[in-house]
Amino acid sequence: MNKRATRSDDYMKRREHIKNLSDDQLKNKFWSLADKAVKPMIELAKTHTTPAIERSVLLRMGFSSLEAKDIVNKTINHQLISKGAGHVVYRLSKIKSISIREAGLMLIKDQGWDLIQKSFGVTS
Repeated sequence: MNKRATRSDDYMKRREHIKNLSDDQLKNKFWSLADKAVKPMIELAKTHTTPAIERSVLLRMGFSSLEAKDIVNKTINHQLISKGAGHVVYRLSKIKSISIREAGLMLIKDQGWDLIQKSFGVTS
């Protein structure tokens, strides 16, 4: 009882504008359309972040998942998430001339937030 349905799509009609393109032309058209599709996402990613992304950055900086979660939550609470949690830790390390790890642990202990906010021109 394997009945095949007749396909009633408009593939042949929709391919009219590309049927005479060479393989290279088709490839170029594909990549042009792909670039057009992802460009808005790339632009959005340049100006927006998420807690998951920020935790991931902190994990790569050597913090544990629990430490990263705490730093990200505190970064959000101090209205600095748009600056990036990793950037916040890095900036404190530069301001205080300490290691990245020491800076992150300070922030977890609620130390240094005033310096960070001041350096970014953010007031609570």
